[in-house]
Amino acid sequence: MEIRNKATSIDLFSLKTPQMRAFHMSWFAFFLCFFAWFGIAPLMAVVKEELGLTKEQIGNTIIASVAITIIARLVIGWLCDRVGPRIAYTALLIVGSIPVMTIGLAHSYESFLLFRLGIGVIGASFVITQYHTSVMFAPNCVGTANATSAGWGNLGGGVTQMIMPLVFAMFVGLGYSDAMSWRLAMVVAGAVCFLVGIAYYFFTTDFPNGNLKDLLESGELTREEKKKGTFLLAASDYRVWALFIVYAACFGIELTINNIAAIYYRQEFGLRLSTAGLVAGLFGLMNIFARTTGGFISDQFVRKSGLKGRVRWLFIALFIEGIALMCFSQMKVLALAIPVMIIFSLFVQMSEGATYSVVPFINKKALGSVSGIVGAGGNMGAVAAGFLFRSEDLSYQQALLILGGLVFCASFFSFLVTFKPEDEKEAEEEFQKAVTQRHEDRKSRPRRRPIPGLAQLRPMDALRIYLGIALVIKGIYFIINMNELETSLGDGFGQELTLLSWLVVFAHVVGGASFVMGFATRFCASLNALVLFGAVIVSAGQSADVSSLLGSNIDFQFASLVFFTLLLFIWRGAGPLSLDHFVRCLDTENELECVESEV
Repeated sequence: MEIRNKATSIDLFSLKTPQMRAFHMSWFAFFLCFFAWFGIAPLMAVVKEELGLTKEQIGNTIIASVAITIIARLVIGWLCDRVGPRIAYTALLIVGSIPVMTIGLAHSYESFLLFRLGIGVIGASFVITQYHTSVMFAPNCVGTANATSAGWGNLGGGVTQMIMPLVFAMFVGLGYSDAMSWRLAMVVAGAVCFLVGIAYYFFTTDFPNGNLKDLLESGELTREEKKKGTFLLAASDYRVWALFIVYAACFGIELTINNIAAIYYRQEFGLRLSTAGLVAGLFGLMNIFARTTGGFISDQFVRKSGLKGRVRWLFIALFIEGIALMCFSQMKVLALAIPVMIIFSLFVQMSEGATYSVVPFINKKALGSVSGIVGAGGNMGAVAAGFLFRSEDLSYQQALLILGGLVFCASFFSFLVTFKPEDEKEAEEEFQKAVTQRHEDRKSRPRRRPIPGLAQLRPMDALRIYLGIALVIKGIYFIINMNELETSLGDGFGQELTLLSWLVVFAHVVGGASFVMGFATRFCASLNALVLFGAVIVSAGQSADVSSLLGSNIDFQFASLVFFTLLLFIWRGAGPLSLDHFVRCLDTENELECVESEV
C-alpha cells in the first residue's frame, strides 16, 4: 500500500493538517489509555487493605493487567491493516473504557483480578498510535514522530501516579469512604476515555489523503497483497521476534515499574502514599522528552549510517538501560535511589523510541502486524517480570537486579536486526526524497550547522545547564523532606497543599531536567519562575523589617536571584547549545536567526 503526502516535518503547534491532527489525537488518546490502564496502581495500598490481598495476589493482578494486552496488541495490529487506525482506535477506546469504569464492582480478589484482566485490553492502544504516526510521517522524521507520540502517551503512566491519589483524596474530602473513593476515581478515568473515543472518530483520518475505505473505493489505494496473510508475513521474519525481545526489555520494564514503583518506595523507604506516588510518577514523567530523544537520535544516526545506524543506537540505549537498572536495584538511600531511577528511566524510554524508529522499515506490507507483534513483546516482558515480583522468596531489590541482568543480555539481540542492501538503498532514497521535499516546501536556503560545538559554548548556556542541575537536586531534596516543604508553604491551602507541593517538585525535577537539555526552555523557566516567585513571597514574610530582609534573610536573597535568572531565560530563551535551538534551525525559514545566534 503506497501512501502519498506524508508530512516531512512536525509542526507541533498546528492542527490544520490531517497529519498533525492524527499526531495530537493519537498521543492524547494513548495518554488517557495509559492513565486508565495504570490508574489503580497508585491506589493499590488502599485496595490491598480493603480486599485483604497478599503479595502473591497483587503480583497476579499485575500480571493479569499486562497479559491480556499481548493478545490484544496482536489482534489490533491486524485490525489496523484491515479497517484503518481511525475506526480501530474509536472501538478500542469505547470498549476499553467499560472495565475501567466498572472495576468498582469488584469486592473480592477473584473479581478484582478479572477486571484488571479486562482493563489490560486498553493497552493495545499503543499499536494504533505507532501505526497512525508511521503512515502520516515521512522517513526523515518518522522516528521522532513515533517516539514523541508514544512518549507523551506513556507520560500517562507517570501522571496517573500523581493524579489518581489526588482524585481519590477529592472524593474522600467530599465525604465518601476510602472504599467508595477509589471506585469513583476509576469511573472518572474510564469516562474520559469513552468521550475521547468518540472525538477520535470525528477529528482524524486514516491517511493524509483520507480514510481507508474511501481511498480503496476510489482506487487511489490498492491492497491486493494485504487481503490475507499479513500476520503470517510478519511472524515469519526473525527480525520481528528479535525486536519482540528487545521491546520486552524496555517497554516491559516500564510497565513493571509503573505497577510496582509506588508500593516499592512505600515499603523500602517508608514513604507516605502520596509521596510514594509522587516519586513513582517521576519515572513516567521523563517521557515528556526521553522517548522523543530516543527517536530523534535515531533519526540523526540514520543520516550517516543508514538503517544500520538506527540498530546501533538501539543497542547502545538498551545496553546502558540494563546497567542503570542494576545500579538502581542496589540503592539503599532515597537520596541516591531517585536520581539513579531518573537516569534509568531516561534510557528505558530512549530504548523504546529507538525500537519503534526501526519498526517502520521491517516490512511495509505488514506494518500493523509488525507493530502489533513487537508491541506485544513489551507486555510479554512485563508478564515475565511480574512472576519475579510475585515470588515470596525474592525481595523487590533482588527482582530488579535480576531484571537488570536480563536487559543487559537482551541488548545483544538488536544485532539480529539486519537489512538487505536493496532495503538500505530504498530507505536512503526515501530519506533523501523526504529531505528534498521538505526543502522545497519551505523554500529553503542552504542548511547550516544547527548546533555549534563546545567551542561556541556561551556563558548563558553554561548557566542554564548549571541551573537545571541545581533545580533537579533541589526537587529531590523536597521529595525526601516533603514535610518540610509542606510546612514552609503554610497551612492556608487546605486540601490543595498536596497538589501545590507536587507542583513545586514537578517544576524542579522535570522542568530542571528539560532545562539542562534546553528543551521547552521558556515554558520550563516560566513554570519554575512561578514557583520561585512564591518562594520569594514566603521568604519575605519571614523577615520582620527591611534590614533583615536584605541582611540575614539568605533565603529571600537566593530565591530572588534565581527568580531573576529565570526571567532572563524567559526573555532570551535557550542558547545555541540546546534542543530548542536545534529544532528551530530545522525549520529553514529561521535560517538567518540561527546564523545570527551562532555569531
